[in-house]
Amino acid sequence: MKKLMLGNAAAARGLYEAGCCLISSYPGTPSTEITEQAAQYPEIYCEWAPNEKVAMEVAFGAALAGKRAACVMKHVGVNVAADPLFTISYTGINAGMVICVADDAGMHSSQNEQDSRRYAIAAKLPMLEPADSQEACRFAKVAFELSEEYDTPVFLKMCTRISHSQSIVEIGARQEAPVRPYVKDIPKYVMVPGNARPRHPIVEERTRKLIDFAETTDLNREEMGEDTSVGIITSSTSYQYAREVFGEKASILKLGLVNPLPRQKILDFAAKVGKVIVLEELDPIIEEHCRALGLEVTGKDRMPRVGEFAQGMVAEKLRGQEKPWVSLDEPVPGRPPVLCAGCPHRGLFYTLAKHKVTVLGDIGCYTLAAYEPLYAIETCECMGASVSSIHGFNKALGQESEGKTVAVLGDSTFMHSGMTGLANIAYNQSNSTVIILDNSTTGMTGHQQNPTTGKNLRGDPAGKIDLETLCRAMGIRRVRVVDPYDLKATEEAVVEELAAQEPSVIITRRPCALLKTVEKHPPVAVDPEKCKGCKLCMRIGCPAISWKEKKAVVDPTQCVGCGVCEQMCSFDAFLHP
Repeated sequence: MKKLMLGNAAAARGLYEAGCCLISSYPGTPSTEITEQAAQYPEIYCEWAPNEKVAMEVAFGAALAGKRAACVMKHVGVNVAADPLFTISYTGINAGMVICVADDAGMHSSQNEQDSRRYAIAAKLPMLEPADSQEACRFAKVAFELSEEYDTPVFLKMCTRISHSQSIVEIGARQEAPVRPYVKDIPKYVMVPGNARPRHPIVEERTRKLIDFAETTDLNREEMGEDTSVGIITSSTSYQYAREVFGEKASILKLGLVNPLPRQKILDFAAKVGKVIVLEELDPIIEEHCRALGLEVTGKDRMPRVGEFAQGMVAEKLRGQEKPWVSLDEPVPGRPPVLCAGCPHRGLFYTLAKHKVTVLGDIGCYTLAAYEPLYAIETCECMGASVSSIHGFNKALGQESEGKTVAVLGDSTFMHSGMTGLANIAYNQSNSTVIILDNSTTGMTGHQQNPTTGKNLRGDPAGKIDLETLCRAMGIRRVRVVDPYDLKATEEAVVEELAAQEPSVIITRRPCALLKTVEKHPPVAVDPEKCKGCKLCMRIGCPAISWKEKKAVVDPTQCVGCGVCEQMCSFDAFLHP
């Protein structure tokens, strides 16, 4: 049976058909849907882990126990999971283990666009890179086979365009993999130096075998066309662009196993063509490999190292076509991202901006408070960095910054990486105020559950961590909860905790306005007779409020009746119909 599928759904299907029994992940665009789609198969136990390091270790534990397992994350999640990653490469696995990672060239939803192939090279792990949904499904199955044959975790590398585009997939049946008995093997799995040293040569030998495999596998295939004046070496979405721009007559070496790369296969292909072009997004990894083989190639001298490619770009840079794409005569108005109407974070950030508080931010939808008109977020590096950073910030500046600086992060981010930073504040005693934005979900990646929501990935009842109790148990004596819709209470909490001479935590608790379980209130309206045109309501940046004919106007299709604007108006111009 054939089916039109998203790349992520196809990857999930491949994991299912391969007999995968467990998937542990942390949500991160563009990888999230792999786990969400896999959770629809009852044969696979799926979970959201607190972070990617935990997810990788859970998957390793399941593979060690003898059942095929996977973990899923976006490219920056591999940074978090790097510690176990490099050591699991040494130990190897028992049953198959697949690491699904999705890169984000163009940074559609990420703070950088690092190339995950670098991790595969550094950790000496095989990496498969599909170019469409069918390959995403097939490569997921092949990854398990390679994992067990070569005793290694295997990367399945997706990217935004493959993850979120659709193509036809041939659906197959699930093949249950036999459980591999766990056998105690201390020299293999206990990586003290005396055991790790003899494991390193095993890893190098494994790489040599995989290079031999790369020479013959159909994962890497020649597609020789009538035109041999130019040969294109490529992979992933770049393969699709090459086909669309150069047509069926082009000669292409399409690489599906991108680490380790073949040697003789590339040399043989180069000998059949006049000149070689390497087409790859981000880092010139294939290009550097070709040059190391002594080949003269064209690549990053014409194509950029940053951002996504597109057919038009490839046609312009490699074929010299001028403006091969359609352009609009009228400029498209800018649409900067904003917090949603009724977002529970808006009142807090308005309060922080009002008091000119320095706000060290974190990863989440609340990072949008960095934009106009709030301009409230001043830093954003990685998950949990706000809590660790405020400790260093205040230790460095002392009273100059204490009482004037806060860290903000979401409930899911706090569970991911914020707890250790808070432990450092409690232990080493900086006078720091941390604000946990508890909106009862993992908002930016599409409303996934987390350890504070009381529900698991499938929405069933699960263990629920009490944030107040947790913070107190970590040594924070001042912990208070406030409703961010209540501007007066929020302001009092911020002012009082900043004035305190000890570490403190404020938890702003209000569910995300987009959750289906949240009751919506009737939208408000503006009485034009009472509105004085002071524009104070515009300072919160609510997309439901606009400015027409020198008066505030509320869009009833967006307004959720949160009441924040009503509290700001001194003229009682906002009314409930």
